[in-house]
Amino acid sequence: MALSQALPRPAVPELRELAGRARPISLARDRLLPVLPALADLLPEAGLRRGTTLGVTGGPGHSGATSTALALVAASSAAGTWCAAVGMPALGAVAAAELGVDLAHLALVPSAGPQWATVAAALLDALDIVMVQPPSLVRSADARRLSARARERGSVLLVLEPAGRTRWPEAPRVRVRVEGGRWQGLGRGHGRLTARQVEMVVDGRGTASRERRAKLWLPAPSGGVERV
Repeated sequence: MALSQALPRPAVPELRELAGRARPISLARDRLLPVLPALADLLPEAGLRRGTTLGVTGGPGHSGATSTALALVAASSAAGTWCAAVGMPALGAVAAAELGVDLAHLALVPSAGPQWATVAAALLDALDIVMVQPPSLVRSADARRLSARARERGSVLLVLEPAGRTRWPEAPRVRVRVEGGRWQGLGRGHGRLTARQVEMVVDGRGTASRERRAKLWLPAPSGGVERV
């Protein structure tokens, strides 16, 4: 089960069977999943704590949210942690790999339809990290159920939202948002966009209540994520 084997609209039992084969024996491991060095001091515990829900917000539309989520999971996937992306049809293999994501440990469900919450819940049962982009306003009951599932299973849930349009009714423990965004790489009408400079802001509840921010290359000119 990898990026090249995206699942269009799988039945929940099939998801559980596939994900169950991918789930490492990890519940006894550290409760913290690693992140890239450029992001570590932005997070309250320098990593992704198992059992938590993080909100990821981009600029207008979903600009920056997908790349931010991929950057957050890159180090964990490179270390062998299984990740899934639900309802993220624009996620591209090249962009994910350039940010450091191990495509062999990334499962995609690009079009989950109205079953997206059920699909996400099934994946939280079996995988360590699940990224989800809700197609519309999420019911409070669904949000509570998914956060509780992540907490019970020791998984990490990343919820992607467009700027200015809150779809997740529950306040996440950690909020990550991207401000601004300046691309470089085009010159005199030719070439391609190769790097983007953004400001990442992290806040939330409890240990995440103190706002932290930093300017980053996301992606950096040579790939990955770097501080400006």
